[in-house]
Amino acid sequence: QVQLVESGGGLVQAGGSLRLSCAASGSIFSINVMGWYRQAPGKQRELVATITSGGITNDADSVKGRFTISRDNAKNTVFLQMKSLKPEDTAVYYCYAEAAIRRWSFRTDYWGQGTQVTVSS
Repeated sequence: QVQLVESGGGLVQAGGSLRLSCAASGSIFSINVMGWYRQAPGKQRELVATITSGGITNDADSVKGRFTISRDNAKNTVFLQMKSLKPEDTAVYYCYAEAAIRRWSFRTDYWGQGTQVTVSS
């Protein structure tokens, strides 16, 4: 099993910044993709950004130019630097990882417990 633990959420004013972190631990052979999704009240979970082990990123249009995803492969950690935050960014942010727990196994999706980000006007 792979565990994902997020940190860095909180309350911030519009225009401010936050940095989210997520560390993966447990039985891990490899992690291909890590990323962030978010879910606002009454809304479906949506992609924020992903990053491959090779550093290829994919950002949602709503956050391009404001959010930056990065990762430390050696520490199995992914980060989300959020700048110019808007009230509409308010949501629970979930860490995601596509990982294999042993050699020759299929990759499986794993999710963190979520961390609340609240942006006030």
